[in-house]
Amino acid sequence: MTERLDKLADELGQRLETAGLMLVTAESCTGGWVSKVVTDIPGSSAWFDRGFVAYGNPAKQELLGVSTAAIADHGAVSEEVAREMAQGALGHSRASVAVAITGIAGPAGGTEDKPVGTVCFAWVRTGRMPLSQRVQFAGNREEVRHQSVRLALERLLELLKDGD
Repeated sequence: MTERLDKLADELGQRLETAGLMLVTAESCTGGWVSKVVTDIPGSSAWFDRGFVAYGNPAKQELLGVSTAAIADHGAVSEEVAREMAQGALGHSRASVAVAITGIAGPAGGTEDKPVGTVCFAWVRTGRMPLSQRVQFAGNREEVRHQSVRLALERLLELLKDGD
């Protein structure tokens, strides 16, 4: 499992460096796992600027500028909050590409509308509209978090495909 993440991170780094872009992460339920995977790649300082671990709502607001209204209206685990996290990460960094992840990894914390395994993502490049996605993963806490990191990296690669 970890080897797959390493390969994705290495490929992502190559694409970012070739394009002259820097990455920033804004993570909640993954607790900095995306940042860990990308910084495991030698030379990642050429394309990775920083990572924010904004686990609680106050951290999302203070570090990333997530609005009280977005959290109140949609909940911390929502595409709306993920988009604000990604845009906030760009605004509080020197990066030009951001990924944000917020979710319920379990084993507790789920609701009928947002069961355990619900994870919301956002990806954004400077000057573009953010993309977001809500996913329902199966598995235990570790599996939900691992799948979240993998999806975050895969979608970043898609965002950067063919020099786009």
